[in-house]
Amino acid sequence: MKQFYLILIAFALLLSAQQATAQTKNFGLGVMLGEPTGISAKLWTSNDNALAFGLGWSTYHPRFEDSGSRVHFHMDYLWHSFDSIRSEERFAVHYGIGGRFKDYGADNGSLAVRGVVGLNWLPRETPFDIFFELAPSLEITPSTGFALDGALGARFYF
Repeated sequence: MKQFYLILIAFALLLSAQQATAQTKNFGLGVMLGEPTGISAKLWTSNDNALAFGLGWSTYHPRFEDSGSRVHFHMDYLWHSFDSIRSEERFAVHYGIGGRFKDYGADNGSLAVRGVVGLNWLPRETPFDIFFELAPSLEITPSTGFALDGALGARFYF
């Protein structure tokens, strides 16, 4: 089962990288700190929509008491509202829906549906963005429950 998830993760990242080469400054890659901590990628599909990916380490889960880092992968479809915050700078409120997989080792893992809400700062005339997001999740395996992910990060666009 773990091999299936690793193949799914690799395919999603490969697909996003192939699409990014055809689009100028629409693919960003960077880091995120929080729950999870790791790599963040974003592929803009239009002026207001994007696919966001995260691959990192999760250090907390209330149902698995052993400590240690675990693999976390998420993929979200996001909508952006650039009119929500009036400023000289470019801010966008983003919201969306996606999925998450966490592997806790020893055949313990969870699949969840995520809702996402956050804020992006896109400084003018720079290929960077800085973001903060919260993602409440409904876990569907191995049993149902609620979780909350949150991260602060930055990405470079190329």
